[in-house]
Amino acid sequence: MTLDVAALRDEFPMLSRRVGGKPIHYLDSANSSHKPNCVIDAMSTFMREAYSPIGRSSYALASEASNAYEGARSKVAGFINAYSPCEVVFTKNATESLNLAAQSWGRANLGKGDAIVLTHMEHHANIVPWQMLAKEKGFEIRWVPLTPDFQLDLSSLDQLLRGAKAISFTSMSNVLGTINPTRELCEAAHAAGAIAIVDGCQSVPHMTTDVRAMGADMLAFSSHKMCGPTGVGVLWAREALLDAMPPFLGGGGMISEVRLDDFTCAELPNKFEAGTPPIVEVIGLGAAVDFLNRVGMTEIRRHEIEMTNYAYRALTARYGDAITIHGPTNPELRGATFSFAFRDVHPHDVSQVLDQHNVYVRAGHHCAKPLMRIIGANATARASMYLYSNEADVDALVDALDDVSSIF
Repeated sequence: MTLDVAALRDEFPMLSRRVGGKPIHYLDSANSSHKPNCVIDAMSTFMREAYSPIGRSSYALASEASNAYEGARSKVAGFINAYSPCEVVFTKNATESLNLAAQSWGRANLGKGDAIVLTHMEHHANIVPWQMLAKEKGFEIRWVPLTPDFQLDLSSLDQLLRGAKAISFTSMSNVLGTINPTRELCEAAHAAGAIAIVDGCQSVPHMTTDVRAMGADMLAFSSHKMCGPTGVGVLWAREALLDAMPPFLGGGGMISEVRLDDFTCAELPNKFEAGTPPIVEVIGLGAAVDFLNRVGMTEIRRHEIEMTNYAYRALTARYGDAITIHGPTNPELRGATFSFAFRDVHPHDVSQVLDQHNVYVRAGHHCAKPLMRIIGANATARASMYLYSNEADVDALVDALDDVSSIF
C-alpha cells in the first residue's frame, strides 16, 4: 500500500496556505508537525460543546469530559501497546516526562557510587535533568560514543552498563536521523540489572511503537510531533515501576488523603498528574492517535523511507561534495531528518535564503550541543519530513539551495 499523500495533504489546512502567492514547503516536522482537521475539530468541538473539569465533579457534563479524557488515555495506551492505560501518564511535554523520570525514579534510586548510561546522541532534555540530579546526588554519568558512520558504538556497552542502574537513550536521533537498536539496548540493560528509559520523541510519530516488544521500562514522547497539539506529553512506564516511584508534583488530583501530618497518593496514573491537566490537548492527542492509526504507521514509515531515499539522491546528485549530510546513508537505518552543511555558508544564512522560497527548515544546534561538537559543527540546517511531505517539497529545497550558492 502506498500513501495517497495528495489526499493526506488536504487534511492539513496549514499546508494549503500560500505566502507571497506561492505554496509553502514545510520541512520542520522533527521540530513540530502540523495538525489535521480531525484534531483541530475534536479540540474545538470539545471546547464548544463538552468542556468541563474532569475528576472533580459528578454532574453529567463533567462525567462526559472525564470519560473523553480517559478514553484518550486508552487510545494512547493502545497505540504503544502498553499493558494498561494506568501506565500512561500525561505531562506537559516530553521534556517534563524525562524530568519526571529523573526526579522521581532517579532521585529515589541513584546516589554516590551509582551510575547511569547516556549516549552522545541525546537531546538536552535527556542530558540536563540527569546532570542536575548528578550534581546533587553524586552519581556517575557514562556515555555511549558514536561510530564513524553515525551509529552508536556498542563495543563497550557491557562495560558501560556494569554496575549501572539505568540507561536512558533516544530511539532516533533528532540530528542524525539514526534509528537505534532499542530492543538490543533494553535487553543489555536488563542483563546488567539496569532499567531502560527511551526518549521516543522522534520515533513514535514515524513508526510502529510496541513497548512490550522493545522491552523498555519507560518511554517518553510528545503530542506535538505526532499531529497532536502542544501542551501535552506522555511518560509511559511499567506499572510496577510507577507504583514504586514517589510522586513528582504535589497538589490536587494526585492524592487520596491529606492530613496535617501526612498524605497518601492516589492510584495510578493520577499519582503523577497533579493539578488541572491539559484536558483539551489530551482530547486532541486522542484524535491524533485515531488519525495515525487510520493512515497506518507501517505505511507512514514506508513513505518516509521513500522520501529519505529521494531526498538523499536529489541533494547529493545536485551538489555532491558541496553538501555534507550528517547521518547514515542507508534510508532503512534512519528517519527522514537531514541535518546538513552547505558549502561554507552558515546554517542560519541558509535558512534565511530558503525562507525566501517558502522552504521552511530549522537552523541551529537542535538542543544537542554535545553531539554537534562531536560531529564538528556549531550548527546545521535541518530538513525533516513527515507523512504529508512530498517530492515537490524536496525539489523546492534542492532548487532553493541554488539561490544560496548564487548569493554566497
